[in-house]
Amino acid sequence: MPDTAENQAKEQPENRAKEQPRRRQARGERRIAQLLEAAASVFCTTGYTAASTNAIAREAGVSPGTLYQFFPNKEAIAIELGDRLMHEMRDAYGEVLAPVDPATPLEEAVGAAVDRFIAFNCDHPVFFALMHGPDIPGRIAEEHDALHATLLARVEGLLSSLLPDTSPADLSRTAQMCLGLYKAGLELVLGHGGAEREAYVQELKNVLVRYLEPLVGERLGRGGAPTRRL
Repeated sequence: MPDTAENQAKEQPENRAKEQPRRRQARGERRIAQLLEAAASVFCTTGYTAASTNAIAREAGVSPGTLYQFFPNKEAIAIELGDRLMHEMRDAYGEVLAPVDPATPLEEAVGAAVDRFIAFNCDHPVFFALMHGPDIPGRIAEEHDALHATLLARVEGLLSSLLPDTSPADLSRTAQMCLGLYKAGLELVLGHGGAEREAYVQELKNVLVRYLEPLVGERLGRGGAPTRRL
């Protein structure tokens, strides 16, 4: 094979040329992640409205010019951050709101769901800051509305397996109440830390269990509990 060395010599520059864009892409992804992390910190501290690209760049330890290589403005940063968080949130509730084994105690089913969602929001406090702020970008508001609708449908589906004889209107109302109670409790949970936060988490679980218990009755690990139609 007399041309082996010649072929290898040709392939090496080609391989190096292919590696360079990949390395640049990897560096770009790391920089984007760095900027998004800094933006999350700034949005949590000052809120979206008061935040600025200069503050985000300063938090990231880069120049504003470097930031503008990746994002034209803070709205673009918020949208990218919101997209990533909502994708992760969909994964989280997709796992949590799976069908429940009828032998599972109601407290356990509620506790598992609450713990997972609380953990997500505690790990990503910027999610609450962005989604519930007064002046969030329109696209984030639209995607959050879509996320809420999907989440509501999943909760209704879960409740329908526990309350098969209940009308769609009553299921929708119950699901709305569950989400409303959770959101109200979440704000209190995020407003506290340490042992006090844990106490509010438990209070939230108690409220949801006490609301659902007379509706679910014997259908979910609560033998002897009275069953009440919605």
